[in-house]
Amino acid sequence: MSPTEPGYGLDVLAFGPHPDDVELFCGGLLARMGDLGYRTGIIDLTRGEKSSRGTPETRAAETEAASRVLGLSLRENLGLPDGWVSPWSGFDAPEEERTRNAPVTRVVEVLRRLRPELVLVPWEQERHPDHEATSALVTRALFFASVRRFETEPPSAPFTPRQVLYYPLRHLAEPSVIVDVTAAFDRKMAAIRCYASQVEPRPDGPQTLVGSPLSLSSIEARDRFYGAHIGVAHGEPYVVRETLGLADPIDHFRRNSFARPLFFPHRR
Repeated sequence: MSPTEPGYGLDVLAFGPHPDDVELFCGGLLARMGDLGYRTGIIDLTRGEKSSRGTPETRAAETEAASRVLGLSLRENLGLPDGWVSPWSGFDAPEEERTRNAPVTRVVEVLRRLRPELVLVPWEQERHPDHEATSALVTRALFFASVRRFETEPPSAPFTPRQVLYYPLRHLAEPSVIVDVTAAFDRKMAAIRCYASQVEPRPDGPQTLVGSPLSLSSIEARDRFYGAHIGVAHGEPYVVRETLGLADPIDHFRRNSFARPLFFPHRR
């Protein structure tokens, strides 16, 4: 691992709509990056207070336990209202109030303060409205974080991360890259299981998607499926919106050599 370049702070920062979303869909990458010596963090936008199961206090304790399993350097919660995440919230407020409280301004402040080299954002297509709204909100904030005259409180310098990866949740987006998370898969699942109030099947409780009997096995099947695309046991898919460049293709493929894949992407 090369030292973090001047201008960057945290190495990897993932944004999640609710506590447990990041663990479910990119927990393997965060655990693996921690193993390699990188500093990782998560920003949860809400406390998941509208969840059909558990309480905010239970969820907070589960989040703390999962963070320890992943070996995070940092975790923060913005406390936005669960069910009401919006990329446009606060834009009709007076300028001074927008500078302090608008959700997009708060995400800009986080980005400029933590200065992450790699940012993980939910993919734009999702079944949960808060998930789609989080994607749009963080995408807007990533743009405005680089705008010098976009004001935050306290004032902060413009910032642009090196790279942004979008992680699919329930929608199966075609990945730009797949990260080998085989070595970290068991800890990813251990972190997910910390959220017992959410993921453990309970016949006597409300039926939810994440708490269904097949929920955890579907996550494992998903990671095995994407792992088979690159010839490994477990993989996580990520989407890159822009075209990636390679300065040295030989060096890149030497350092990222995988067995022959078992599945091939669909190309029209």
